[in-house]
Amino acid sequence: MQRARIVLADDHAGVAEELRFLLDDAFEVVAVVSHGQALVTAATRLAPDAVVTDISMPGMDGIDAARELLRARPGLGIVFVSVHDDPALANRALQVGGGYVLKASAGEELIEAIQCVLDGTTFISAGLRAPSNPTKPADSR
Repeated sequence: MQRARIVLADDHAGVAEELRFLLDDAFEVVAVVSHGQALVTAATRLAPDAVVTDISMPGMDGIDAARELLRARPGLGIVFVSVHDDPALANRALQVGGGYVLKASAGEELIEAIQCVLDGTTFISAGLRAPSNPTKPADSR
């Protein structure tokens, strides 16, 4: 079975390498870039199955880069990774792409998020999800 092809964008080289390391066993990372315009160029040239992108990058941010890519390839899977746990920013990003993963949770959630967007569903980090049962009683041990 052929692995899904991923283009990864993050302006911090160390973070990009950590994310690449996380993804290498499950996916084929075909490019790692450091800013939005490079993401658009690489994804246009390489035609990946999905893009994993930071939001805050110099020049064109990840959201604007994703919008541009989706104009040309509406079905492209997009997962945003960010340090920002702001629900409004996550909402803004999810209006463009199908996944939003907090960098602090990437080790546990990024692969699942990519699988979700490849399957056409949405993923949001557990740290940003509304509790399913906010009135759950406390553990009574």
